[in-house]
Amino acid sequence: RYDAGKDGFIDLMELKLMMEKLGAPQTHLGLKNMIKEVDEDLDSKLSFREFLLIFRKAAAGELQEDSGLHALARLSEIDVSTEGVKGAKNFFEAKAQAINEASRFEEEIKAEQEEKKKQAEELKQRKAAFKELQSTFNQ
Repeated sequence: RYDAGKDGFIDLMELKLMMEKLGAPQTHLGLKNMIKEVDEDLDSKLSFREFLLIFRKAAAGELQEDSGLHALARLSEIDVSTEGVKGAKNFFEAKAQAINEASRFEEEIKAEQEEKKKQAEELKQRKAAFKELQSTFNQ
């Protein structure tokens, strides 16, 4: 959702926008530190694996309480004792709906690709039939 460049990574500006939209804006230095803390390949951007590492570290208690990563992890979790069961239900239903929307989008892309392949194959067959018909007239 926040990968504006559609390159499979979250860079500094994308992370900045994501944190602002989630209601936890960070300073430029804070954003750099967030990336640095989980950037295993040192490319200054977050891969999906590195993004998941944030939540693993949060679950293990390895994030500092005042860090941006801790804020991000908290924004993606829900405390049932605070929100209640109904609040948790709504939270997880919203997450499931977001996943389903992503899956639907992927299905649409696959269907589009299949349609393009089908059209290319039909064009190839029409050209072959035309050449065959053309060769009968040339004889």
